Amino acid sequence: MYGKSYSACLYGVNGVIVEVEVDITNGLPQTTIIGLPDSAIRESTDRVKAALKNCGFRFPSRRVTINLAPADLRKEGSSLDLAIALGILLTDGQLALPEGSRLVAVGELSLDGSLRPVPGVLAMADCARRQGFNAILISSANADEASLLEGLTVYSLPHLRMLVPEAQREELSAGKEKRYAFDADGLRYTQDKSEKPTLFSEADGDYADVLGQEHAKRALMIAAAGMHNILLSGPPGTGKTMLIKRLPGIMTNLSENEALEATKILSAAGRLNNVRHGLVRRRPFRAPHHTISPSGLAGGGSIPRPGEVSLAHRGVLFLDELPEFSRGALEVLRQPLEDRTVTISRARAAFTFPAHFMLACSMNPCPCGGGHDENGQSTCSCSPSAILRYRSRISGPLLDRIDMQVEVPQPPPGDLIRPGSSSADLRERVLFASKRQKARYGALKNVECNSQLSGALLRKHANPGREAQLLLDTAIGALGLSMRSRDRILKLALTIADLEDSNEIRTEHIAEALQYRQMDRRMRE
Repeated sequence: MYGKSYSACLYGVNGVIVEVEVDITNGLPQTTIIGLPDSAIRESTDRVKAALKNCGFRFPSRRVTINLAPADLRKEGSSLDLAIALGILLTDGQLALPEGSRLVAVGELSLDGSLRPVPGVLAMADCARRQGFNAILISSANADEASLLEGLTVYSLPHLRMLVPEAQREELSAGKEKRYAFDADGLRYTQDKSEKPTLFSEADGDYADVLGQEHAKRALMIAAAGMHNILLSGPPGTGKTMLIKRLPGIMTNLSENEALEATKILSAAGRLNNVRHGLVRRRPFRAPHHTISPSGLAGGGSIPRPGEVSLAHRGVLFLDELPEFSRGALEVLRQPLEDRTVTISRARAAFTFPAHFMLACSMNPCPCGGGHDENGQSTCSCSPSAILRYRSRISGPLLDRIDMQVEVPQPPPGDLIRPGSSSADLRERVLFASKRQKARYGALKNVECNSQLSGALLRKHANPGREAQLLLDTAIGALGLSMRSRDRILKLALTIADLEDSNEIRTEHIAEALQYRQMDRRMRE
């Protein structure tokens, strides 16, 4: 007898459909799983056998061969348990699925037949939907997550016995020979989406709480409007961390595609919470400690999982006290900052994770912090060589990829009594600039904000006037900046022009963009 069912597993942060083929023949009782299963899948034989028997089904006392196709793709995790059990029941004639249904079964079985949740269900459900499946059978704990997608019927299965309609369960427990039907009506799941999420909360804080530092607030507004990388440098206590932690409160909401991408990554990492509110709409904000390893930042492990750069996809990655991070950890940022993806290579495969994020950093000007006394005099006791060693922890290529480098000094006493810009004011201007960018790049698939421009698109949309071009070329030569820095200055000037509702890049826009790059030369001195 031959039968098959369908399941899915994770491959990086994406789902992959797995065809579970079952062949039952006469011979000594033996169960074999082939098709590059890992140890968790090989152990599923014992889980499935115990679950079927404890739920009143029978496990065939014959030779059972289970093939997981495609056979050249290594399968990992426990998400195939339910499909293996379902395939055995269908092949042995103990269960029948509704006619016309293309069903994917995903879940881990316990020995008593109850279903346990698995990570990455959203990615698997999205893959099933794109490949033409119309239904998914899932653990009750994963039902909210799977139902975030439209066009896919979700069946919530708390226990394996629920596969059989309630009217037939007595006959099942009595062990009578009968072909049982899949209880589609009893398992159909509908999520209650009446409760709306709160996109912006007081927990984000308000920029009005930060006294003074209006120039830093403007720089962060420009960064948020164009998704530009930014570095704040200044002595301790000047508000660098407060300023960056309030960034999510002025950024735009995630679009539908961005929300699906971000939610799939959180699902694959097992960090998706409170899914009743729907897809994640707030831009992610990740702030790892400076002791993080390179693999923790970029992703990795024997079974590669997304790191902080991928968890911050479409959001902000905040590195506080940037020079305190290890050199190895900082250097892994170079590829994702340029390519917006990170690739983890292993002997059996290479995994590519999305990593399109805004890098926000803070640092002190020297090891001691470079503070000032009550008279405004510098209290720094660091030698020039100590300052040079401290600054050299940030490599030139990494600094070159940071669009904005802003000094945040101690504000004068007069600024501490004046009301400053609020998050609502800044967010309104960010939304305005974002609308201009969407109108400009509406027909383009891979460009949504100014920081994504490159090559011919950059020359087309960021084309300054003659005087502005002359200023840029003169400054590039005087400051000794690279061609990459030149492109980033142009993109930054374009964002400033958008905030000013200007259709051309003028001299003042180039001048402001240039003043955010002067730390390049200073940190190399």
